[in-house]
Amino acid sequence: MIKPIITLIVLFCLLPVAFAKTYQVTADDNLQVVLDSVSDGDVVSLASGEYLGNFVLRHAITLIGNNTATINAGGQGHALQIKNSDILIENLTIINWGSDLTEQNAGIYSDKQANNLIIRNNKLQGDGFGIWLQDGKHIKVEGNEIEGNTKLRSADRGNGIQLSKVEYVEVIGNTVSKTRDGLYIIASQNNILKNNIMHDLRYGIHYMYSHSNQVLDNLAYNTRAGYALMSSRKLIVSGNESRDSEDYGFLMNFITYSNISHNRIKNVWTKPENKVMGRDGKGLFIYNSGYNTISYNSIDTAEIGIHLTAGSENVKIFGNSFINNPVQVKYVSNREQEWSHNGIGNFWSNYLGWDLNNDGRGDTPFEPNDGIDKLVWLYPEAKVLLDSPAILMLRWIQKQFPVLKPAGVKDSFPLMTVPSAPGHHALDKIMPKNNQAAG
Repeated sequence: MIKPIITLIVLFCLLPVAFAKTYQVTADDNLQVVLDSVSDGDVVSLASGEYLGNFVLRHAITLIGNNTATINAGGQGHALQIKNSDILIENLTIINWGSDLTEQNAGIYSDKQANNLIIRNNKLQGDGFGIWLQDGKHIKVEGNEIEGNTKLRSADRGNGIQLSKVEYVEVIGNTVSKTRDGLYIIASQNNILKNNIMHDLRYGIHYMYSHSNQVLDNLAYNTRAGYALMSSRKLIVSGNESRDSEDYGFLMNFITYSNISHNRIKNVWTKPENKVMGRDGKGLFIYNSGYNTISYNSIDTAEIGIHLTAGSENVKIFGNSFINNPVQVKYVSNREQEWSHNGIGNFWSNYLGWDLNNDGRGDTPFEPNDGIDKLVWLYPEAKVLLDSPAILMLRWIQKQFPVLKPAGVKDSFPLMTVPSAPGHHALDKIMPKNNQAAG
């Protein structure tokens, strides 16, 4: 008797799958009517053509196209609005949604705690936000291409992918360009941003008020800032690249208890037409951020390699490479800051010391700044005097009488060659095992 009962239970559990239907839809059909008439678990397959309108997904379905099925929102509202969990959206072209940022107009929009979503391999082009996700969990956004409208000012465009109050979201392998920011994350935790490409933006990745997230192996180029990390904690930012940015490779503002490692920053230079006093390209700009580890990063050809200010202390800085930066370090401190850890310092391309015992470390400490540098930072107009005999004499006096030199950055173990870092992501934390999206 027990065996028939178990069999009936199994069959009952399989009923939704057994009765799932596939709807073949053409551009001549009323797509919204079809979406409203389907049942959970069904598949809606769109043939090639243009589907004009603003469509709402109220059932747990798969909506799939072949990249030639185009959702055209007609220049207003959301193109696709998600109002249920367990939805897959794949291989669609989505265009021409609204531009009202106050109304959060988006190509794909969800703000109703929809969970277990997959948004994969879609192409989106429009004015407002590309993909807006809010209050959901266990979501995967993968392999999408999102492009904004360069006819609008940057400030008037939406962000490519916006995550707000979400958890356990994986954003992997997407390409975002010409929106305002590429990936914008606010008030969210336990998420992974990995292998995304972002270019021609204000900020590639922008973090606000979030914690316990991972930013891994992304590429940002042609931005004002490759990575803008603000008011967040417990971030793991590793293996990323920022190149050809104008203001910052990495901007850290009130970031705490985070690990910034194995990142590559190249060419941070303010355009001549945008030059004003005090605006210089900074590889790493660290403002009011403490208790972080900054290790094994490469900062190459930035106007200022690393700039720390506003109480950015209690930071471990070691294993980094500072290469071809006219100003390697800008940091005004009231006490000496040691930039090495367990005998490992940093590589400085302008270090002129020797390594007589061949241990790979310089025999004398490296101090990138002196009192003259700090005087120029306080009074930028004094730059015109840097090559004058009086300034050269002051620098010589500081070297002869170190007691006259103010406190600042000191690397007691400068590296003679660019370091070979430990295994990539060696310090990364493992995401919780329940970080699973549907499908």
